[in-house]
Amino acid sequence: MIEQSSGGVTGRERDGSPVTRRSVLGGVVGAGVLALGSSADHVALASPLPDPGDAGDLDDPGRFMADAPNVHPRADWNARAPRRPATVLNRAPDRIIVHHTDTANSDDGSLAHAYGLSRFIQDFHMDKRGWDDAGQQLTISRGGIVMEGRNRSLKSVRAGVLAVGAQVLHHNEHTIGIENEGSYMTKEVPDRLWASLVEVCVWLCREYDLTPSDAIVGHRDYNKTACPGDVLYARLPELRRSVGARLDGAPKSSQGKPRPKPRPKPRPEPFPDDQGPGQMPDFPGFPSFDDFN
Repeated sequence: MIEQSSGGVTGRERDGSPVTRRSVLGGVVGAGVLALGSSADHVALASPLPDPGDAGDLDDPGRFMADAPNVHPRADWNARAPRRPATVLNRAPDRIIVHHTDTANSDDGSLAHAYGLSRFIQDFHMDKRGWDDAGQQLTISRGGIVMEGRNRSLKSVRAGVLAVGAQVLHHNEHTIGIENEGSYMTKEVPDRLWASLVEVCVWLCREYDLTPSDAIVGHRDYNKTACPGDVLYARLPELRRSVGARLDGAPKSSQGKPRPKPRPKPRPEPFPDDQGPGQMPDFPGFPSFDDFN
């Protein structure tokens, strides 16, 4: 879900109107065009992803854990200044939206690659779509690295409130979005990414006092889109169960302070930077992927 989809609907019903967009990030990332930097630190951090079935590499002390959330803020990946600050609502979201970027399934699990991905997404959203900033609040790389997306997102999560993004048309006022790097229509989710996704959802459920069985949904539950891919979408029940088990098994002291329950029915109008339907521009020389049926 590199750009915001169109065809907003009420609740979990779908709008039958045709929608078209192209995801060019897959070709660009796959072609190695991301500005990943060349510092010695970045070179040292470069490493291939483990095989999807290899759980041994998950014993990494630097991976994301809800008990000590390691979210790389915007300054780490050298984010541009937004055109204007994100709107912050004094209440929690009621849904966690799972996306996939529909980009190439890179084997690069490095910090440099993750930072380059975040910069590219922000550049595309601001320069090609004309939005104020990156649309999503959080991004997880294939290597399991978790990054802040839209400005004010990290601070807002910690305060139990919502920095409004641009990631689900007509539903941005009550949702928080997680972009998961890769295309998961037919391919499996890497263990590192999956482990971080589970822990990020545990963290968000704690901060916002959400019930995973109700709160965790896919992008296609609100808009007419294939996102987050058939494979990842089919694993959402497993994600809800895993998050619920983590919450049930955690000590009370680690659950965080209770948050007010969110308003159940938000206003349906999009925010000013929500763009309507349209086709992403082609980048000559790189393949594109159609995210809609």
